[in-house]
Amino acid sequence: MKHFLLLIAVCFLCCNNSEVEPLAVKDYSSFHKEAASFCKENNYNESYYFLVDLSVHSGKNRFFIYDFATKKVLDKNLVTHGSCDQFEENPDKWEKVKFDNRVDSHCSMKGKYKIGSRDYSSWGINVKYWLHGLESSNRNAEKRVVVLHSWNAVKNQEIYPRYSPLSWGCPAVSNEFMDKLDERIQKSKKPVLLWIIE
Repeated sequence: MKHFLLLIAVCFLCCNNSEVEPLAVKDYSSFHKEAASFCKENNYNESYYFLVDLSVHSGKNRFFIYDFATKKVLDKNLVTHGSCDQFEENPDKWEKVKFDNRVDSHCSMKGKYKIGSRDYSSWGINVKYWLHGLESSNRNAEKRVVVLHSWNAVKNQEIYPRYSPLSWGCPAVSNEFMDKLDERIQKSKKPVLLWIIE
C-alpha cells in the first residue's frame, strides 16, 4: 500500500511539473496612463478605451476594453491584422505583423484612432465604425477604408496555436464581440479611443 501511495505521489508531482510554462503577463500600465491623459485632454470618453496589441499571437485575445476607473480589463477577444503583402512578399504574415500607412498596402497601422460614425458594413453583423487616424502612422485610415467591423471568419474565443484570418488592415472581430462593442460605442456621448500597438 505504501508503494502504491508513493507511486501516486510521484505521478502527481511529475504531471504537475511537466512542461508547464508560466504565462507572461504584459504590463500595459504606461499605455493606460497615456490613454487616460489623452482622453481627458481631447474630450474623449474617460470611462474606457480600446487597446489592440498586435504583438500578441492572432490566435490569442489581443483586443482589450480597459476601464479607467477600476483599472481592469472589462473584456477581451481576438482581432485580425493586415496581410501586408501587396508591395512586397510577406511570408511571415501569419506570425508577425508588418505596418504600412500606404493606400492599397493591406497592412495594419499603429497608433491612436478616433472611433467615428457608425455605418453599414457588408461584413459580419453589418455594422462598421469609421476610424480616423490621429498619427502619421495611420493618417490614411479613411482613404484605405480601414474600419472596425466584424467578420464571420473570426472566432469568439482563443484558437491558439491556430491563427485568426488575415484582413486588409482592418481590426476585424467576431460577430459576438462586435455586438458588445457596438452597444458600448452607441451609448458613448464622447468619441472612444482605439489604440493599436505592437
